[in-house]
Amino acid sequence: MTRGRTAPHRVLALVVGIERYAAGDGWNLPGPVRDALRFRDWLLARGVPETNILLHLAPLDGEDPGVPFRPADHNSLRSAFVTGIPARSGDALWVWWGGHGVLDRDERLRLYCADATVTDRRNIDVESARDTLRSDTLTGFARQTWMVDACQTFDERHNFPHSLPDERLPAGQRVQAHEQVLMFAATRGQRAANDPERRTGVFSDIVLRELPADPVPDPDALFEAVRGRLDVLRAAGGTDQLPTLHLHRPGRTEASVSPRGPAEARATGARSTARLVEALLAYPLMNDREERQALVRELPAVVVGRMPRHSMPRTDVIGIVRTLGAHPDRLGELFDAVTLFDVDPERAAELQEAIQELIASQRAGK
Repeated sequence: MTRGRTAPHRVLALVVGIERYAAGDGWNLPGPVRDALRFRDWLLARGVPETNILLHLAPLDGEDPGVPFRPADHNSLRSAFVTGIPARSGDALWVWWGGHGVLDRDERLRLYCADATVTDRRNIDVESARDTLRSDTLTGFARQTWMVDACQTFDERHNFPHSLPDERLPAGQRVQAHEQVLMFAATRGQRAANDPERRTGVFSDIVLRELPADPVPDPDALFEAVRGRLDVLRAAGGTDQLPTLHLHRPGRTEASVSPRGPAEARATGARSTARLVEALLAYPLMNDREERQALVRELPAVVVGRMPRHSMPRTDVIGIVRTLGAHPDRLGELFDAVTLFDVDPERAAELQEAIQELIASQRAGK
């Protein structure tokens, strides 16, 4: 689907990061605030005005985000959806949300607000919020993108003493004027992994590294990139979550996009990718950022010129493998570059076999 580029000043974003909940320390979730701030920085770098970013945070006690922010309690977030966003004008809307979530018995995703307690789990119903934002309550904002890093575990599995509060947000008349794209960190019944040491959501971190220069990127391309990185992490045992993409476009029936291709071929490809990642990490040079950079300079610039980089060795190597894996005819150049810096025969043999296995799995999956 061909899309025109949206002017940055016509982009509005509701950015939510909740780490601390009224339910107590057992609900603490280090990471969403940092991820929200990183997304804010990405928007600003794309030219989106700071006044167009509605930042709602609930940082852990003693943490200072360093920028002004709004609270992330239920009343504040409800107001953002019901009156805050409709009061603005624009062409594109982002909803970024990091925090706890749960799937209710009606298969509706509920996102907990900062003032949620065990007995009063105040939340925003995603489907209800979607209804508000796709009704005639909202003028403009034809393109809407949700990025939600939250669990979709089944509510009844948590054995809470009381049921979920069930509030539907007010909405106007139904219209067919809005495209809504929703990308979730996990699928039905799954947890969304979090990295407490690095203070980031696994899904959020990958999305933030894959976001392109366009302030309103093509959702299919972005999803493919994010899913590819999560495939590698799953194959390496880093997570079991499956990201999901839901498309709601005027004139089209709601569609849920799941991983494409035969499951066996996907699993084989993921295992082959993971093997190549491990073969590369066996080289001492891969643990040194400057040496990795020297290696990358030996790779074809036309392929790696716009490759996202990372300071963490494993994440950076995954990015290198994913980038070159999209051009299997250039994978041989990776072997040449690595063995130029390290001539160890045992490591070279494993590297060569891993590259050949990945190429074979890609051919088999076509």
